[in-house]
Amino acid sequence: MNIRPSAAIRQNYNEIADLCRKTSEPVFLTKNGEGDLVVMDIESFERREKMLKLREELLAVEEDRAAGVKGYTVREVASMMRKIIKETQENESSE
Repeated sequence: MNIRPSAAIRQNYNEIADLCRKTSEPVFLTKNGEGDLVVMDIESFERREKMLKLREELLAVEEDRAAGVKGYTVREVASMMRKIIKETQENESSE
C-alpha cells in the first residue's frame, strides 16, 4: 500500500503518477495524518469500474435467478444472436 502526505502530490506529481502507472495500485494521500484522497492511473480506474459494473450485473442476474425469474438457455441465446447477426448483415447489404 502506497501512502503519501497530500503535500507530495503538489511537490512530486510526476513521481506519484509514475508510481501509480508502474504498480497499477492507488496511492493514498493523507492530510494531517488522516486519510484524505486516493489517486490512481486512469487505466487502473477504468478497469476497476468495469469490474464493479460486471459484478453488479452478475449480482442482479443471480438475484433474478433466486427469485425464480426465467432466463434463457445457451441454445436460445445462440439462436437470438444468429438472428441479430443475420438481420444486421441484411440491413448492411441493402444500404
